[in-house]
Amino acid sequence: MSKPIIAVTMGDPAGIGPEITIGSLDKKEIYEVCTPVVIGNAAVLEKLLSVKEADLKINRIKKTSEAIGEYGTIDVIDFAELADYEFGKVNAECGAAAFEYIKHAAELCKTNEAQAMATAPINKESLKAAKVPYIGHTEMLAGLSGIDDPLTMFEVRNMRIFFLTRHLSLKDAIGQMTKERVQDYLIRCDAALKQLGVESRQFAVAGLNPHSGENGLFGYEEMDEIKPGIELAKAEGIDAVGPVPADSVFFQALNGRYDAVLSLYHDQGHIAAKMTDFHRTISITNGLPFLRTSVDHGTAFDIAGKGIASSVSMEESIKLAAKYAPHFVNA
Repeated sequence: MSKPIIAVTMGDPAGIGPEITIGSLDKKEIYEVCTPVVIGNAAVLEKLLSVKEADLKINRIKKTSEAIGEYGTIDVIDFAELADYEFGKVNAECGAAAFEYIKHAAELCKTNEAQAMATAPINKESLKAAKVPYIGHTEMLAGLSGIDDPLTMFEVRNMRIFFLTRHLSLKDAIGQMTKERVQDYLIRCDAALKQLGVESRQFAVAGLNPHSGENGLFGYEEMDEIKPGIELAKAEGIDAVGPVPADSVFFQALNGRYDAVLSLYHDQGHIAAKMTDFHRTISITNGLPFLRTSVDHGTAFDIAGKGIASSVSMEESIKLAAKYAPHFVNA
């Protein structure tokens, strides 16, 4: 089987995205599992080669079929040079450029010129300064694909975590924890794992309250909404259990008891994943017409351009894209 082509967006040029992209592609094992093609700015990458002390060459290309795909060469679909930017500074031009990289990578995936995309971090303030009408990657890719509500999944080691709600206050998130939403998400999560080629798919739904409410002693959400939602999903053939107290469910999943956990709100799942292994927590956006993986950290403007940012997350993101790409069929 030929190696999948992974479109690697280099992220905000003023952040750590370009240097962790270089760091990742300075690893032979990346080229053993895929052909990475960077979508970004070759001049920015060239500036950082000496900072990273990377003995690599930049190969400017116009399409993925021109990629050399060999260790020692970074294949780059090169966009226009940036007129004026500084590492670590919010910049509208950088925000606009980052958005263009993502749009192009998405188009490559839609047309099967790339089999998946792995994204470096972007900066919300730079996007806003550029008047980009999206707050982040998930919203961008949803808008570019015409998808209303993509699924976010984290994978770290052998643990997978889905999220019932994402960027909401805890009060607002609790308001969305309805039985209908729990049912819908379990069905969609099951379909997402099936699409990724995962055959065993038992889900545990995390509890909201201490001890999952203890039958109403510490709250009624589990009794009134979460448990009924699980039962509705089970009636549709989904293998799901819970709610399982949140102080133990992630440990149990990490040790193989469950194939995935449905986290009820943002920090519940984020804390569990990042405490397990911060640098190897990778985000997968499911429900799109293509596969997208991403680091789960920001642009780190405070250290950008210094060559000291760890590339481990980016390496893992590219590897995970390569792992799942053969199972993913473009819609």
